[in-house]
Amino acid sequence: MKIWKLIFLILFVHLFLTACSEPDTKQKVVQNAVAIESADECHLCGMLITNFSGPKGELYRKQLSQEQSDTVHKFCSTRDMFSFYLDPENKRNVTTMLVHDMSKSPWETPNDNYFIDAKVAWFVIGSEKTGAMGKTLASFSKKIDAQTFAKEFNGQVISFDQIDLAVLM
Repeated sequence: MKIWKLIFLILFVHLFLTACSEPDTKQKVVQNAVAIESADECHLCGMLITNFSGPKGELYRKQLSQEQSDTVHKFCSTRDMFSFYLDPENKRNVTTMLVHDMSKSPWETPNDNYFIDAKVAWFVIGSEKTGAMGKTLASFSKKIDAQTFAKEFNGQVISFDQIDLAVLM
């Protein structure tokens, strides 16, 4: 009879722990990504996002009241998104940042099914490829893909934490 109590206890603890755990980051990103529509304008510059090639970005800002959900802001390029994010007033209110994974998406028309968490992405700066605002940060989920891109189109591979205003200039 003791074995049944032990099995029951183990199952109960397992169910409790899995019910209380956070979903993994990839699952959160998929739930938060919003498709970029043809009429969507860049939150920073106002240009139509889909009129330009290269990776795009989305970020979510906290709302002041708990009745509201986080607000998504869409950007025509990763460079515009980081320009907005790096403003100290904005940075502290951002909850999620998403960018296209360019290893799974064509440069001319990035696929909204392949948004990734920008905070764990790898970026190539200074490449020959351009986006809406000229030079942009090519975004990748894997460092090896970023390195391959940098070899083909020149540029330097950096992580999210290395991006600052000097990198954007």
